[in-house]
Amino acid sequence: MAVWAGGGGGGRAGRALSLSLSRALAGRRAAGGDHDDLSFQAGPRGTLENATWKIQLKSSSTLPISLTEIKSLFTMKRFFSTSRSTVDPKEMKKFQLLAHKWWDEEGDYSALHSMNDIRVPFIRDTLLNKSNNHQLGNPLSGLKILDVGCGGGLLSEPLGRLGASVTGIDPLEDNIRIADQHKSFDPILARRVQYKSSSLEDIVEESMETFDVIVASEVVEHVADLQMFIKCCSQVLKPEGSLFITTINKTQLSYVLGIVVAEKIIGIVPEGTHEWEKFVTPEELERLLKSSGFSVKAVNGMLYNPITGSWSWTESTSINYAMHAVKSRGQGQSGHTDPSSEMQREQHSATAGTGM
Repeated sequence: MAVWAGGGGGGRAGRALSLSLSRALAGRRAAGGDHDDLSFQAGPRGTLENATWKIQLKSSSTLPISLTEIKSLFTMKRFFSTSRSTVDPKEMKKFQLLAHKWWDEEGDYSALHSMNDIRVPFIRDTLLNKSNNHQLGNPLSGLKILDVGCGGGLLSEPLGRLGASVTGIDPLEDNIRIADQHKSFDPILARRVQYKSSSLEDIVEESMETFDVIVASEVVEHVADLQMFIKCCSQVLKPEGSLFITTINKTQLSYVLGIVVAEKIIGIVPEGTHEWEKFVTPEELERLLKSSGFSVKAVNGMLYNPITGSWSWTESTSINYAMHAVKSRGQGQSGHTDPSSEMQREQHSATAGTGM
């Protein structure tokens, strides 16, 4: 349950480029050019248009244009190009108000705390089935895991205790502050878990094919651009790396139970937490994953009991579900195992246990 942010700006670059162009124009006027009556437009958009005009002017005059100025023009174009982001500002405001409640196991995030009883074993057992090389007591030792939308660290910490090297990212600085503060009480977690206030797309360039595993639990129903989100996951994940997603299906039942009952009647989830339009079906999610080079290995239904406050696995994916996908090593490579038997094995491991 987290959100993404991205940002940018060109104020300083715009002022620098505007000054450079103004000086060049002054020099042109001093030389008695033919374009003295052309005035520069003010503001960032005017700066870009003026720079373009100056390049065009070069073809019919002797106006000097330096390589630095040409580079500045392309820099400005990058600043003003429409950037896609996984961010939804409304989600940022929503979770900003709840940041201090992450570690209240009886509070607004109680359902996420109890979800660890099934999602952590699902991740652990699936990864162990992929490799026979693991340490007793630290079964996930040697694996680099990225927890996208880590919030207060509810999932990062148990994965770190299993031996993994975990990087948790979240664009909300208050979430990262809470997560850092909570892990500081455990010296082991202080060494194995690190947090960063960042969106997924912001770390792509520095983390290309860096992680063995990505977890995005209760996240994809909050992002602004799901296709870009999955593409970024593919970019930072190693070939044959695993992606784990838990989310809410887009059905009439999920609307009634997940929003009307859970938020408006029972109140186990803060009202306004979810928007049904952002829910995604397993079929649509699988289609997006395949388009980004993933192969879906398992899809398991999840069911929450508000009376007992516990989660369990179920055959139905009509409300909540968990998905495991693997990034292909190369286009067209199918691997050496039978996909149907592998999916059956992972579904068995997911339902075999519900505790650490």
